[in-house]
Amino acid sequence: MKVLVVGGGGREHALCWALAASPLLGKLWCAPGNAGIAEVAECVAIPAEDITTLVAFATANGVDLVVAGPEAPLTLGLADACAGAGLRCFGPSAAAAQLEGSKTFTKQVADAAKAPTAAWARFTEAAAARDYVRAQGAPIVVKADGLAAGKGVVVAATVAEAEAALAEIMEDRVHGAAGASVVIEECLLGQEVSFFALCDGETALPLGAAQDHKRVGDGDTGPNTGGMGAYSPPPVFTAALQDQVMAEIIRPCLAEMAARGTPFRGVLFAGLMLTETGPKLIEFNVRFGDPECQALMVRLKSDLLPALLAACDGTLHSLTLAWEKLHSLVVVMAANGYPGSYVKGSEIRGLEQAAQIPGVQVFHAGTARREDGALVATGGRVLGITATGTTLREARDAAYAAVAAIDWPGGFCRQDIAHRAL
Repeated sequence: MKVLVVGGGGREHALCWALAASPLLGKLWCAPGNAGIAEVAECVAIPAEDITTLVAFATANGVDLVVAGPEAPLTLGLADACAGAGLRCFGPSAAAAQLEGSKTFTKQVADAAKAPTAAWARFTEAAAARDYVRAQGAPIVVKADGLAAGKGVVVAATVAEAEAALAEIMEDRVHGAAGASVVIEECLLGQEVSFFALCDGETALPLGAAQDHKRVGDGDTGPNTGGMGAYSPPPVFTAALQDQVMAEIIRPCLAEMAARGTPFRGVLFAGLMLTETGPKLIEFNVRFGDPECQALMVRLKSDLLPALLAACDGTLHSLTLAWEKLHSLVVVMAANGYPGSYVKGSEIRGLEQAAQIPGVQVFHAGTARREDGALVATGGRVLGITATGTTLREARDAAYAAVAAIDWPGGFCRQDIAHRAL
């Protein structure tokens, strides 16, 4: 089979790595890809959001499956354009991708499906939003309604913090049009878990869970990021909890999406809070998490390609997935200064030595090759040092041994990934 993966980050490297191992695969492309992806797929210089060119390339090259990595192409209608050209696409339609594109839409779906979620209200005027915050008190959560690259959520410890967030989002428009309206939610307490389910419009199949670390600094300090590390499976997320989430959140919301005429196909990523009264939905994303995808792919024993095809073809009911009895952990190495302004172009050495450590897989997120062959950093999050082990501690030790083998003065990482579990 011929497969085109869309995107160029660590998540896409993990997907390409897993797909490259499939005996069904004949040819693998990735657009635009990165230096690490180039080792397992042919990279094509097409931006992930250039839907027209992506579909033209897939059509001209007889691609059997397009796999969407990030959310932006999906909200722009990649799956719809593929369907129009007679191409299979793993990922939801633009209408179904509103589950990530609009916080309001997700809350409405959850309420209609009677899925447990935080109490909420939506505002289009900053003054009314401020009045609501003052009446509710803190802690309280302020979210830009639209897509904000994972950075549009503020958990405000005080009313003043919430008001400052409203000013930034609604008046300063730090997230652009995504801040035209906001959703304000009660602050749920507990442990946060990322849960993934493969969906074909009718059937949902559990794809495992992970816990990630959003804050940039050790001890969960500093500003939020796209994710500084993750581990899977989370000890706190039991088999009974997974069954409860499937029964109370995933399946009812999938049925509600179908009832609305916007069936969801692809991977549904539920951000959950495990509260004292049970799991509650924080948000939906319509694609794999990054770095959670890396932690899941190294544990997946089954062939990924037939699973993605089954989601496209409506045959998930006949599919079962096998998992390695291993723990996995990802340490993200980021460029100095991230998540603020960071330097690009610093050279990275030592990846060969890191990859030789048993159980270690190095995924690239923001890398490129210079003309002289040197590997350089091109993004904020640059590498995902991933390791497996028979215990979580073993996986952590292997990952940090690999980090120590890498020679990159221009980068940093958190030293405490999985501290909650260990």
